[in-house]
Amino acid sequence: MIFLQILILLAGFVFLLKGADFFVDGASSIAKALKIPAIVIGLTIVSWGTSLPELAVSVTSALKGIDGIAIGNVVGSNIVNLMLIAGLTATIIPIQVEKSLIVRDLPFSILCAVLLILLSADVYFVKAAENTISRADGIILLLFFAVYMYMIVEFALRNQKETLASEKENALTPEATEIAEEKKSPLWKCFLLLAVGLAGIILGGQMTIKSATYIAKAAGMSDRLIGLTIIAFGTSLPELITSLIAAKKGQNDIAMGNVVGSNIFNILLILGVAGVINPMKVESASFIDLAVLIICSASVWIMAKPKLKLNRICGAIMILIYAAYTTYIFIK
Repeated sequence: MIFLQILILLAGFVFLLKGADFFVDGASSIAKALKIPAIVIGLTIVSWGTSLPELAVSVTSALKGIDGIAIGNVVGSNIVNLMLIAGLTATIIPIQVEKSLIVRDLPFSILCAVLLILLSADVYFVKAAENTISRADGIILLLFFAVYMYMIVEFALRNQKETLASEKENALTPEATEIAEEKKSPLWKCFLLLAVGLAGIILGGQMTIKSATYIAKAAGMSDRLIGLTIIAFGTSLPELITSLIAAKKGQNDIAMGNVVGSNIFNILLILGVAGVINPMKVESASFIDLAVLIICSASVWIMAKPKLKLNRICGAIMILIYAAYTTYIFIK
């Protein structure tokens, strides 16, 4: 049975790789066709698509009352996204970071983690019997998600307007315009590529998660540990493969937008939806994990801010931080 699960695990990786390849091509083509920045595509379509495994796992876990996996999956995935995925990507191919990511998105992701601590620390703030993410907390998280989406859409529309105005001022000759239009893929083809890629990512992610969880359960790991490690890494595989392939293809905005957008999506939408469906108990140890997430987010922001770049040294530091954290939770 273990051998069969290992085969499923390997097949899942194949689906992830090919799915991510199509997904990145489709996403970058859509950005060009709609004349909106690639960073917006990375923060929205790509981050939503690659976060679907986290959404499925956390909502299902919340419905079943397995709160340790639901919350551990989100927090663990966010740490994996920042330290391991962005770290590996920067180590292989140094990443140029969009200024809007430093000014708006990374600080907002830190705010999300702080907000989650404030909402769930009921024992400390309202002297409750236990710490929970209640339905009211879930609604507040969803409202913050709506505000963030409004900011992103407003930025995309403003940039699109500026791009169209610039193209009008620097109008191409009829021959050049015809060539430029020929190079663009039809919008339906871009979305088809995106859909096929997303299907491969979801299928590969689910196969990987189920087989890895089976192996971990057989080894006697706890729900929280499985959530923070095996499932967190498994549900972050779409982000990992997508970011690596995006960076390899020179789509740095998609690579980093995917990571940061997924982190915001995970906390605000996934835990918001899970909390509204079924209030979740938060273990005291989860606050340590959230504090680590805040420190990791701040570290990436500090390293990327001076030159708007994450080089190989930054990537190596991020991987070492993740290795230290993983060692700590296994020892603990």
